[in-house]
Amino acid sequence: MSQFYGFKAKDLQGNEVNLETYKGKVALVVNTASECGFTPQFEGLEALYKKYKDEGLVILGFPCNQFGKQEPGDEKSIAEGCVMNYGVTFPMFSKIDVNGKDAHPLFKYLKKEKGGLLGSKIKWNFTKFLIDREGKPVERFAPTTKPESLEKDIKRLL
Repeated sequence: MSQFYGFKAKDLQGNEVNLETYKGKVALVVNTASECGFTPQFEGLEALYKKYKDEGLVILGFPCNQFGKQEPGDEKSIAEGCVMNYGVTFPMFSKIDVNGKDAHPLFKYLKKEKGGLLGSKIKWNFTKFLIDREGKPVERFAPTTKPESLEKDIKRLL
């Protein structure tokens, strides 16, 4: 079994979710923020999710406040903002760190598997990791990569 499926994370309601729940799906893991210049990417992510969820795509959003303090709210305000402003229906998780000693174990793993331009460090909000149906990280995308440009890579894995 892939290491990816061994991780757990709390959702915005505080429930622990085992990532094994998404076994057999193509997953796009994204560190998000509500007050970032890239925040409108929620629209593109939601469009991808709606278009491909029935074929096996899941998008997993992980709010993070490590970049310019652009995710200052609590879980309730994050949930309300994502739904009200962008109509997000894909799974969103509790706020985490993606860099440093307190980084969530999932992101430590993803950075080790798919290093970026700054080595393994995540540069900014909306860094994206594409995971295949076997739970293997296959691609890392920069924050500037628009969700709609990931469609070809997603379709290939579906």
